[in-house]
Amino acid sequence: MHPYEEIPLSAAGYCVAAYLIISHLWMLLKPEQAMASLQKLPRNRILGIVFTVVGFSWFWLLVAPEGLGLLSKLAMDLGEFNNAKPIMRLVVPIAAFLVITEVKEFLAVRSLGVVCLMAAAPLLYAAFLEPFQSRLMIAIFAYAMITKGLFWVGMPYLMRDAISWATASVGRFKMLVAGGLAYGIAVLACTVMWW
Repeated sequence: MHPYEEIPLSAAGYCVAAYLIISHLWMLLKPEQAMASLQKLPRNRILGIVFTVVGFSWFWLLVAPEGLGLLSKLAMDLGEFNNAKPIMRLVVPIAAFLVITEVKEFLAVRSLGVVCLMAAAPLLYAAFLEPFQSRLMIAIFAYAMITKGLFWVGMPYLMRDAISWATASVGRFKMLVAGGLAYGIAVLACTVMWW
């Protein structure tokens, strides 16, 4: 069994709830600071490098060779594409280096998109075939991450535009943040009561 398949729905619920509640509570309590940070995010080179290393390293672990102990734990069976694993092991670090050195515009957005794509899989595995209808809260969150991730990788200016729209007024920003906080509280409630 792959480690993703062993993730309990409750663990996924607590992780998603913690992320949503902590981040949105901070944004609600310090809206000016949060708005300024979000406006700088798309062109933040340091965060772009960090997200690139995290995203590409995570992907490399999925194609890692056997016999590396802990590093091989996340290695996945890719079915018909297993023969391509040795090539991917070489291409992924080279691609990460080239992305960091050659991508000048919106590196943080593009690499955050990759991280979102990688993080969605464990959440979907955790919600898969669970008996609770409320598990769909995790699945919806994961599919939202996938959708955003695909757009951020391919059209990163959309994140900049979304941030500009969301931060155009403090009232709008607080309303959006309150929605995210409410979703996090709902996930936490489902986790505590049912999962």
